[in-house]
Amino acid sequence: MVNLTTNIHAPYGSHIEDKNILLTTVDKISNWARSSSVWPFTFGLACCAIEMMATGAPKYDLDRFGAGVFRASPRQSDLMIVAGTVVIKMALRIERLFAQMPEPRYVISMGACATNGGPYWQHGYHVLKGVDRVIPVDVYVPGCPPRPEALIEGIMLLQKKMMKEKRITEKFTHGHPRYL
Repeated sequence: MVNLTTNIHAPYGSHIEDKNILLTTVDKISNWARSSSVWPFTFGLACCAIEMMATGAPKYDLDRFGAGVFRASPRQSDLMIVAGTVVIKMALRIERLFAQMPEPRYVISMGACATNGGPYWQHGYHVLKGVDRVIPVDVYVPGCPPRPEALIEGIMLLQKKMMKEKRITEKFTHGHPRYL
């Protein structure tokens, strides 16, 4: 319980507790805001897309993790979820759509097919052997197809990764900590 009244006889420095002052950095505030409002761009290509749609359903309530608003446009999203088998003809489209996403942008590879080609990895000449060959992947969600709980865990891992970034500080200090 916080005492909102000022204590006249308090020692020097204890007045900070009474004023409800929050000390933090711009990076932490920015990372918290960005990780609390992830807007995924759905890129469902095969059976993993059914599980991704189930994750957005009311049973799993993806909104409580800050990622419930699925977007159909790459220009309005910051997370691409590649769910399903990526064929070689689709690789150029994925690359183009990834380039259209605003910075900072993140990618989740959902399922065995998007991660390494799945059951087609050896004899499927038309299947890309992992989406990470064309775009950088931040989180891999294993499974064939992965359950909605696994995708939620992948989003939570991405949010933890987002909380550790130092974008604002590096932008103004050019990566040199001596300028802080």
